[in-house]
Amino acid sequence: MQIGAALPATNFNLFQATVKCNGCSLNPSAMATSVNAQSLKTLSSSTTEMTKKHISNLEKLLQKQSQTKLSAADAKPVVQESSNNGLLENRGRNLLEGLNLASIWPEMKAAEEMSPRRLNRLKRLLSSKSMEYSPRNNICSRWKEYHGSNNWLGLLDPLDENLRRELVRYGEFIQAAYHCFHSNPAMSAEEGPLSARHVALPDRSYKVTKNLYATSSIGLPTWVDDVAPDLGWMTQRSSWIGYVAVCDDRKEIQRMGRRDIVIALRGTATCLEWAENFRALLVEQNDDSAEEQSKVECGFLSLYKTGGEHVPSLAESVVNEVQRLIEQYKGEPLSITVTGHSLGAALALLVADDASTCAPNAPPVAVFSFGGPRVGNRVFADRLNANNVKVLRIVNNQDVITRVPGMFVSEALDKKLRESGAGRVLEMLDCRMPWAYSHVGTEFRVDTRMSPFLKPDADVACCHDLEAYLHLVDGFLASDCPFRPNAKRSLVRLLKDQRSNFKRLYTSKAKDLSISLDREHNFARSSCLPSPSS
Repeated sequence: MQIGAALPATNFNLFQATVKCNGCSLNPSAMATSVNAQSLKTLSSSTTEMTKKHISNLEKLLQKQSQTKLSAADAKPVVQESSNNGLLENRGRNLLEGLNLASIWPEMKAAEEMSPRRLNRLKRLLSSKSMEYSPRNNICSRWKEYHGSNNWLGLLDPLDENLRRELVRYGEFIQAAYHCFHSNPAMSAEEGPLSARHVALPDRSYKVTKNLYATSSIGLPTWVDDVAPDLGWMTQRSSWIGYVAVCDDRKEIQRMGRRDIVIALRGTATCLEWAENFRALLVEQNDDSAEEQSKVECGFLSLYKTGGEHVPSLAESVVNEVQRLIEQYKGEPLSITVTGHSLGAALALLVADDASTCAPNAPPVAVFSFGGPRVGNRVFADRLNANNVKVLRIVNNQDVITRVPGMFVSEALDKKLRESGAGRVLEMLDCRMPWAYSHVGTEFRVDTRMSPFLKPDADVACCHDLEAYLHLVDGFLASDCPFRPNAKRSLVRLLKDQRSNFKRLYTSKAKDLSISLDREHNFARSSCLPSPSS
């Protein structure tokens, strides 16, 4: 925001009279670079108080502006009539820009975020114009690199624009799984893997080939269903958890450089799935006699391996479908991409482990996980690496789910201890302790505090929310850069679900702009979810 647009031009003569720049008269072209902290100290106390007063009132001025339609005239600066054709007004504007008052007074920073230009941007992000298909670059020559062949070296910080688009695209496959489940959570006695269940895919070039179900090995007493018969889906042992889809569009296959098989898995939704999450002891993954056993969390393995009355286990369904698709498209370049959020991120690692070994010469397997917990011990991590499974974990700094289960909440502490004299002790504990968990793969870290829209102290639910993850990925430039100003992802869903975690300025301005947030129901009627990210 340019301060000259809001501050009265009559105050500029005060700055002109009190600020000197190396003994020279004020110069509009030099003022933005030559005014520094020493110049700021020379401001008189009366000038400072008057400026602070204008800054504190700036939000009130903007509120008054937002009550009428924003136009080009609203953003024009106030021009003082003068004999030097506006030179005085330009001098003051450049002076204030050089002073960078936003870094000095918090009121100035808050007001700058809600300038007319930012209000227009907010309106765009909350309007139907942002719900559009974004152009996709041709990645056929580098698809293996984006699929993790080199562990995403040099692509994460700064974040490669093509990789950003791929991450958001796979995250939207998970959102389609959430949407499909919540639109029909109950599972009938006749439903099975071949039953028709409509999934509104975010990409028209893919088609669903298999429904996936997860079954808990534990159950609740029968009287629970009698007490709450309308919530039977919350206590059902088997639930729809995701799907297998394959790219079936020739142009998209040429753009990506291969035919892509996607396995998308949602997060925790039912009571029994929550119960399985808390079965946090490590158990042996396979019944072998190896000296160092690969171990995974008991609850995750239960959901993965247990079969239901009318549906096979998740493990059996995935292996059979992957084998079928590999045989069907024999001779074509293929890839297997497993993506999941929360519980789905944990199951994605087990799925990828089996997918990488279920057929000879299996295609490359990559995992894109969002907000995933730890799954297994260090031997399990080594097993995935040995099977050439590439894992990219998208982690929010404020998401506690990514730091459990396990003995050490901090990955940095674990790494520091291993590099010290305690390394051998920890290696011994990895094989014997039931809570010796270890993360897998490459980490890509985002931060809620980098978002200009979300509160820096957003609650746990917001920090773990999938849409919040996609919002942060879409705005990420680099670890030392602010949120990118040209992010395209719509804020409609995020504001609808996380209104209490939005900064008050933005929620009030969204209301003032008369933005309708009731467009979410349109997703259910669409055969394809829009892809509003660049």
